[in-house]
Amino acid sequence: MKALGIILAGGNNKGMHELTARRASAAMPVGGNYRCIDFALSNMSNSHIQTVAVLTQFNARSLNEHLSSSKWWDFGRKQGGLYIFTPMLTSESSDWFRGTADAMYQNLDFLKRRHEPYVIISNGDCVYKVDYNAILDYHIEKKADITVICKDMPANVDVSRYGVVKMNEDARIVEFEEKPLVASSNTISTGIYIIRRRQLIEMLERCAEEERHDFVTDVLIRYKNLKRIYAYKMDTYWSNISTVESYYQTNMDFLKPEVRKYFFRDEPKICTKVDDLPPAKYNAGSDVRNSLVASGCIVNSKVENSILFKKAFVGKNCVIKNSIILNDVYIGDNTHIENCIVESRNTLRANTYYCGDKGIKVVREDNARYVM
Repeated sequence: MKALGIILAGGNNKGMHELTARRASAAMPVGGNYRCIDFALSNMSNSHIQTVAVLTQFNARSLNEHLSSSKWWDFGRKQGGLYIFTPMLTSESSDWFRGTADAMYQNLDFLKRRHEPYVIISNGDCVYKVDYNAILDYHIEKKADITVICKDMPANVDVSRYGVVKMNEDARIVEFEEKPLVASSNTISTGIYIIRRRQLIEMLERCAEEERHDFVTDVLIRYKNLKRIYAYKMDTYWSNISTVESYYQTNMDFLKPEVRKYFFRDEPKICTKVDDLPPAKYNAGSDVRNSLVASGCIVNSKVENSILFKKAFVGKNCVIKNSIILNDVYIGDNTHIENCIVESRNTLRANTYYCGDKGIKVVREDNARYVM
């Protein structure tokens, strides 16, 4: 494919509260076996993009470990490959990435050395499947300067945490508001863009000269009347996990048969780093219903409408309902967990009770707080 990929995975996501205190949002476990960044990487690989750069920054250790080998997404090539870029101290600059535009500007040499005519920019904290070839064809057909992948959200969804767009009859974007207090449309930007590489370089250089650092506000919104910016509407599953509520709901969506089929069985498939773990073990007394149980788990009790990630242990006489149990959690006997997200590497003592009566309860190191 005549495009290279850039995945923006360095943001400090405060909407996830405790869940991103020790990891980047792009490294959050999703759907039992995956990390969130797997979806963006797999979309790039499935669209035959050979060169992908991932820009990381905050709490990047687990994310960088996950990306330590490019073979899982088929980027282990002599031509192209998977590149991980973090902020770099030089004699001229000692800044961290100050925004999405600045993150790309600090790696401008990478863009200048490449030969692909187009760049596909994606967030690392979204769950979706898309064929970038179809969008690139649309971009070329429209003779667009920038194409923004958009999605119509249901009327009951609060779109104030997204970029909201309005377009004319030709799908050209005429209005773009970033996180408006009152939205004038239910069409949002998914944070995925296509732009010609040389034009991106020019825009990033101009942003740097003017001390502007954000790609949305300083490029998309600022140039919407000067450049031909078009919208491409996505009509398949898409979710952003930037809040605790959205992360919980995204994982719960995987309990729906149509969502599981779409991501787990339908081609092209989503790839991830594989751990050599034994299959899940269900001992006497286990009763598992409508749940996802990952490899390495041992279950001795009742699990209902829940997701157990890798190496979770559930003791005897426990009840787990409507909950997400992250990696490597030990749950003692006679424990009741309902409407909770249990942080990874936790040990929940026997005879304890956790229930999210007022919202989704995040359980971490025997401490819990409600997140509405």
